[in-house]
This record gives sequence, structure tokens and C-alpha cells, in this order.
Amino acid sequence: MSLLVTGVYTELSQVTHNATQGSGPHTYVKKHTRPFIAVITLVLLCIALAGCNEQPAKAETHKDKDTAVIRKGSVIEVSEASPLRARLVVEAVELSEIERSLTAPGVIEAVAEKLVKVAPPVPGRIIRLQRTLGDPVKAGDPLFTLDSAEISSARSEYTKARNAQAQAQRDFARQKLLFDADITAKKDYEAAQLTMDSADSDAHAAADRLAQLGVAKQTHSRSEYVLRSPISGRVIEMAGSQGGYWNDINAPIMTVADLSTVWLTANVAERDLRQVFVGQKAHITLNAYPDQQVEGIVRYVGEILDPETRSVKVRVAVTNTDGRFRPGMFAHVAFDGQKQEALTIPLSAIQQNGLEVRVFIEQGAHHYTPRTVTVGAQLHDRVEVTSGLKLGDRIVIKDGVLLND
Repeated sequence: MSLLVTGVYTELSQVTHNATQGSGPHTYVKKHTRPFIAVITLVLLCIALAGCNEQPAKAETHKDKDTAVIRKGSVIEVSEASPLRARLVVEAVELSEIERSLTAPGVIEAVAEKLVKVAPPVPGRIIRLQRTLGDPVKAGDPLFTLDSAEISSARSEYTKARNAQAQAQRDFARQKLLFDADITAKKDYEAAQLTMDSADSDAHAAADRLAQLGVAKQTHSRSEYVLRSPISGRVIEMAGSQGGYWNDINAPIMTVADLSTVWLTANVAERDLRQVFVGQKAHITLNAYPDQQVEGIVRYVGEILDPETRSVKVRVAVTNTDGRFRPGMFAHVAFDGQKQEALTIPLSAIQQNGLEVRVFIEQGAHHYTPRTVTVGAQLHDRVEVTSGLKLGDRIVIKDGVLLND
């Protein structure tokens, strides 16, 4: 740099000397060239001095970096003067007891045998609603009353069958007395017996028809029909209204459900099926209550695989005495895994290097080598290592990121 300054100064001096020689026309050049030359000289000197100051700083930074970490192939050495020696913490790989928990999405469902859609067995007009939406009911409580022509017809058939049965029984008794006294022929006696048997059958069939409909045999109105709740629970759906005519016997007027216990139905992937079993504890978090977790027990593991989703339905029984869990709610469930021993390391030891997960192994005092590992289940602040390490290996568990390339 000093040579550059000297050269610039020599060239400028020559120009100044040439400009100051002579007279006449050269007087103007002499007068106006001196200030210009002085300015250029000053600018060039500043640039030269700035270049002289930058080069030692760069050399010093490179030197500090080199003395902090020395790389010899795959081995990284931390020099004695480096502050990294005080920051790096090393720990041995150890065995820990871990659980391989499994998570799956799920939905709350009513227990099938505790949910009944109540539809009338015959068409008719709804003349009374004894229960409405949200009302609690017990098994046998009346839900609604229909006025139905078919009920009237069924009761009429029953009455006719009963009358015919009574008449046939009287005729048979008369023929039996005559036959025993040798007054009537045997064929008349046998005919009376067959008629009585047929009347008995018709009467039983008519009675069974009323029983199937749930209709009382004796009532003040022949066409009224009271439909009663088959289970205890609560009316959770209602479609009919008082005074309306109900013609579709397959459509329910009311739905009664006992939701004191509900199912959490989870879809478990085929590859995870071996981790689920009956009696297993499950921890459930609902989207509606993300800050509250409830526990349940696996009651049933599906025996049929869904060919489209490649999953199996697993049902978890959940107590719902306070009624918070409503059918249709989405949830996430975590199944407790079986405990087993495995190699574990702190999460802070894991370093991400592109697509690889690696740790730094201590090869000797302040000498480290990167090692690619495969991780598995996580337990709080530790993680399972399935390959790449063995028991007793000493690894960097703190500030290992400072050793990354």
C-alpha cells in the first residue's frame, strides 16, 4: 500500500512540475491546476489508508475462528482458549422406561343399545304429547298418544275373536254332554272340538297383535293408542307436533337416549392395531374442552377393517354423568402403551442437519464426532434412540448446535 501512495505522489509531482514551467498561455494552467491536484491527492490518500486499516482486522477474525474450533476430517477439536469448553455439557446414553403411546382421532357416539328411535307402528293423528324435547323419562312412561283407525280395527278383531272363542267353547261343552250320553254322533262332537280349537287360535292371534302394538286390551277409546318409552333416559330428538298426522311408520317421532355412558369411537390405523387391546387406558381430549382431559377404558376393538381408510374402530367407554359429552363431538384419544426399557437421550442433544438427525459423540477430551441417529418415542424432555448409539456413549447434551458446520 505504501508503494501505491508513493507512485501516486510521484505522478502528481511530475504533473505539477510540467504545469508550472513556461509562461504566457501556461500561466492559466499553473494557476488552476494546483487546487485540482491537491483534491485528488487527498482523496487517493484516504482510500489508501482505509485499505490499510481493513486487512489486519480480517486476518485477526479468521485467526480467532480457527483457534476456537479445529476440524480434522470428521473430528472436531475445541481449543484450550475457546469459551466453548465451558459451555458444552456431556452426558452418557442411558436406559429408561418408556411408553409407546398411540394417538388417534375419534368422535363421541351414543351407546347403541341405549338409544331408541320411537316410531309409531301404525299411522294416525298425534292428539297428545306427554313428553317433549329434553324431558327425562323412565321405562314405561307415556310419550305420545295417537288416534288411529288401525288400532280401532285391531281391537275390533280381538273382540270378535274373543266372542267366537267363547261361543265355540260353549258349543263344545254341549256336544260333549250329548256325546257322553250317547245322544249325538261322534262326528258332531269332533267338529265342535275343531271349531273350538280354531276359535282359540284366532283369539290368541288377535291378542298377540295388540300386544305387539303395545295396545291395552281394555280402554275407554277404541282408537286411541299410547306409545310408551322402552328405556329410561331423556328425549333428545323430536319430529312430531300435536295435532299432526303421522303416516310414515318408519320415521321416528321421538328419540330417547340414555347418555350417562357414551362411546368414544377412534379410528386406529392398521399398522398401529397391535398396540391396542381391551382394558387399555385411554386419555381423551375433546375439541370442545381442549383444556380438560378425561380417561376411559377400551371396551371393544373392531373385528372388521375398513378397506377404504385401512383403519379399525376402537370403542372406549366414557362416563358422562354431567352430560358434557354429546354425540357427534370430535376428539383426540391417546392410548397408554406398554412400558419397556430403551436407550434415551435429552431432546437438547438432538441436532437437525438437513434431512438427518444427529448428535455429537465425545471421542476424547474436547474431541467430538457427529453421528447420525434414528429417534423413536418421546417421553417428556427425553427421546428414544432406536439406532446409531449404544449404552454408555457420551454425547453433547447442551450447546451442541455450536459444533454444527
